[in-house]
Amino acid sequence: MSAGQRPGGRSARVRAAVLTAARGLLVDGYAELTVERIAQAAGVNKTSVYRRWTDLEGVLGDLLSEYASEVVPIPDTGELDTDLEELALLIRRGMTGEPGDLITALAAAAPRNPRAAQIVRSFFAERFGLAEAVVNHAVARGDLPQGTDARAAIELLGAPFFLRLLVVNEPIDEEFAQRIAAAAAAALRSGVFDPARGPRPATGTSAAPPASCPGRQSDPSR
Repeated sequence: MSAGQRPGGRSARVRAAVLTAARGLLVDGYAELTVERIAQAAGVNKTSVYRRWTDLEGVLGDLLSEYASEVVPIPDTGELDTDLEELALLIRRGMTGEPGDLITALAAAAPRNPRAAQIVRSFFAERFGLAEAVVNHAVARGDLPQGTDARAAIELLGAPFFLRLLVVNEPIDEEFAQRIAAAAAAALRSGVFDPARGPRPATGTSAAPPASCPGRQSDPSR
């Protein structure tokens, strides 16, 4: 086996150096991050970076893929409220750490870089798919009705985190995570995600039109 083929060879060392450099530079913000700066910090030629990753988003996507490959400990305590709270705290820890920085950077690049957009979509499709187990376990226990839309419920749980991370740039603390989990649990128990219940009429509306409804003929005998 040649030196270029052995496990842990030059290619692996270059990848490790580039990803470590990108991780270290990302703390300064995405606006300051370039392939050239990463290559310089990693001690490699920038052409090596372009050849392997194509662009900056390719490097960031590779970093994010390392998180996607990690085993996510989906809560399964036997109690819906506790499971949702633990899941929300897991999301919070991710959003306030390096994955949050990577997501922010890739989301910023997504409008001009379809590759970055696909990386973000794939990451969340995988994460949301795993998180659906929390709702599905509650259905299996009989805590929620059969047919409950687990995906929609998890999207409701996750959306406020992305709003704070990507739009309003407000703190994502534990209290916030706990409130979001409680809101998701209440929505699930109210039947919002039970398709069998169907749409509900708006509050305050009447099923029958009023007697003075336009077009209704009056009774001349009255």
